[in-house]
Amino acid sequence: MSDAAVIPLRTLDPAEPLDDLEWLDEVVGEARVVAIGESAHYNAETYLLRHRLLRYLVERHGFDAYAMETGFTEGGLTDSRVRGGDERPGHVLAEGITSLMGLWTQMRAQVQWIRDHNRVAARPVGFHGVDLGGGNVSLLPGLDAVTAYLAQADPEFTIDPGVREAAVAFAAPSAFSAPAAFAAYAGLAPSARDALTAGLAELAARMAGRRLDYVARTSVEAYERALRSLHLVTVLDTVVRAIARGDQQTAMSNRDAGIADTVEWVLGRHDRIVLAAHNGHIQRWPGTLPGMPPMTPAGLHLADRLGEDYVVIGTTTGTGRTLNDNPEQFYAGTLFTDLGAPRPGSLDALMADAHDGPFAADLRRLSPADTAAFQAVAEQRMGTFYCDINPLDAYDAIVHLPRVTAAEPDDDALAASPREVQEPFARWERR
Repeated sequence: MSDAAVIPLRTLDPAEPLDDLEWLDEVVGEARVVAIGESAHYNAETYLLRHRLLRYLVERHGFDAYAMETGFTEGGLTDSRVRGGDERPGHVLAEGITSLMGLWTQMRAQVQWIRDHNRVAARPVGFHGVDLGGGNVSLLPGLDAVTAYLAQADPEFTIDPGVREAAVAFAAPSAFSAPAAFAAYAGLAPSARDALTAGLAELAARMAGRRLDYVARTSVEAYERALRSLHLVTVLDTVVRAIARGDQQTAMSNRDAGIADTVEWVLGRHDRIVLAAHNGHIQRWPGTLPGMPPMTPAGLHLADRLGEDYVVIGTTTGTGRTLNDNPEQFYAGTLFTDLGAPRPGSLDALMADAHDGPFAADLRRLSPADTAAFQAVAEQRMGTFYCDINPLDAYDAIVHLPRVTAAEPDDDALAASPREVQEPFARWERR
C-alpha cells in the first residue's frame, strides 16, 4: 500500500478541530446512511473515532440521527436523555444502551455531546438502538413495552399470561447471564417454546389488524414504536430457537435482517443517519464466525435496499488490548486480552504496514497498484479471530487504529447496573 493512499488522522480526540476529516466529504457524498464499524466492542479508540466522525457528519453534513448496535426498545431512554430529558446519566448508560455498550466514559461523553448539541441546534440529533434488545437474549424489555402500549390502546385485552411466563423463564438481566439464559430456554418443554412462538404471532396479528383503532386511541408514532418492539421480540424468539438447535447461521441472519429493518424504520424519521455497529454487521460481504457457514449481514441488506445511499467505513487494528472472545474467561471477569500484530496477508496487516499513526484509506480512489494490493487480501481480523473478506466490496473506506486499548469503565453506569455486571468488572479492575 503506497503513501499516496494514506490519509493521516491528526488525532482521535473528539474535541479537537476537524479539518483532517475533510476526506469524508468525498466518501460520504449524498449518502443517507453512513456506517462506522469496529473490529471488537469496548475499545476506547473506536468510541473516540465514532464520536469524532459523528461530530463532523452532524456539523458539516447535517446528519440528524445516531443509530447504534444496541437494543431498540431500550434506546428510547437514551433518546429522551439526549433530547433534554432529566433521566440520570448512569441509569441511561446502564439501561438505555444494552450489551454493556454504555458502561464506558467514552460512551458517556458521546451521549453528552449529542445532548449539548441538541440544546442549541436548530435540528436535534436523535439516538436510536437498532438491535434486538434484552442483551440479544431476553424478550422482556420489548414485551413489557408492548404490554404498556396495549394498556392504553386496547385496555380490555390481556396478553396470554403464558407468553410472559415463558419469557421470564429465560430472561437475562445482563450480557453476563446469556449462557444461563440460553440453557434455560433449552430446558423449556418443546410445547412451551411453541406456545410462546404462537402467542407472539397472534399478538403481532392483533396489532396489525387493529392498527386504525390503536392509532386513534394513541398516536401513529406510539403505535409504530410498539409494533417495531414487538417485531424485534418475534425476531429474537426465532434467534433463541435457532441457537437451541445449534443453528448459529440462522440466528445471526435473522438478527441482522432485524437490524436492517430497524435502520430503515429510523430512516423513515430522519434525513441522514450515522450507524455504529461491528464490522461484521455493516459490511457488504457475507459474514462468518469460526465453524459457521456464511450469513447475510445487515450491510448486505442495506446495500441492496439503499444502493449508493449506503456508505460503509470499516476499521482495522494493530496491537494492544481487545475484547476477550473466550466466553469462559470473559464471563469470569477477564474482559480483555492481548492483541498481537495482525497475521501477514490480512487486511489489518496491509493497513498496519502502511503508516504508524491512525489513518484512513478511501478505497474508491486508489491507484491501480493499491487496488491490486487490496484485491490480494482475503481475510480480516475481528477481535482475535480472522474472517473471509473482500475489502473492496465490503467497504468504501477504512480507518486503521494502530493501537487499541480497553475503554474506561464509567462508575455511575456500573453503580446503576445489576450486581452480576458489577462483580466481573470489579474483578477485572483489580487485576
